[in-house]
Amino acid sequence: MKKGTQVSEKIPAANRQYKDTVFRMLFSEKENLLSLYNAVTGNAYQNADDLKIVTLENAIYMGMKNDLAFMLETNIYLYEHQSTLNPNIPLRDLIYIGIEYQQYVDDKSLYSSRLQKIPAPKFMVFYNGTDAVDDRVELRLSNAYEHRAGEPDLELKVLMLNVNEGHNKELMEQCQTLKEYAIYVARVRKYTSEMNLNDAVARAIDECIKEGILVEFLRKNRSEVKMVSILEYDKEWEEKKLRKAEYEAGKSDGIEIAEERMIHNMIKLDFPIEKIAEVTGKSPLEIEQYLQSNRQ
Repeated sequence: MKKGTQVSEKIPAANRQYKDTVFRMLFSEKENLLSLYNAVTGNAYQNADDLKIVTLENAIYMGMKNDLAFMLETNIYLYEHQSTLNPNIPLRDLIYIGIEYQQYVDDKSLYSSRLQKIPAPKFMVFYNGTDAVDDRVELRLSNAYEHRAGEPDLELKVLMLNVNEGHNKELMEQCQTLKEYAIYVARVRKYTSEMNLNDAVARAIDECIKEGILVEFLRKNRSEVKMVSILEYDKEWEEKKLRKAEYEAGKSDGIEIAEERMIHNMIKLDFPIEKIAEVTGKSPLEIEQYLQSNRQ
């Protein structure tokens, strides 16, 4: 598809409050999530129905949502996906696990003399950004303390795994879906350096299907994967430029700039106004006003 031509595929409805990622779409499927869990823990569970999904779909705090959360036996696991480095993940996970525990003990009394048992938490981040990162990095909540002295009374540790192609090879061999996901992401990045984003994503999807990479997932969700990939990669690029601009100019108002850039790019890709409004959380009137102001 040439730049400027209309998108012929039917664009699915997007959740206005939460911008999905291909990672979350892929591993929201229980079979894939169980495979990922087995790979990172060394376990060999076979029944995906043993997983109880407890992802916070409806609870929003400061515009944040966790990506994947599930319980297995007596443990609770919070998995996050990041394409840009975020040192605040431990603090975010603290907020998430607080909400999870609040829901877990909602029908129990915390004032009784009986100890209320809760599932033990495990926090993990799957990173596939372009910054150089070791295969395994431990993030700690205590690193955020302004005046840390001795052992902290409250600690939360998050294991960050680099899931870019070529990293954590043993893990990739244990989870074929994760390995194929890394290949898909690498293809999108490679072709984006050679052509416009829309064409790059389309080519990556076509090649992966042809080569047996994420075939069923891509065929079943082709249009949504294409839309999400375009927005995800564009957001990643804009966040990089935003961080650079904030560093160089000391500005903190770059979020609006990145948001306007996203609207601009969606317009170039011929997304309808209603779809742009759904994805960005803006009203159709605000999108119209943006269009008018940029035509002048």
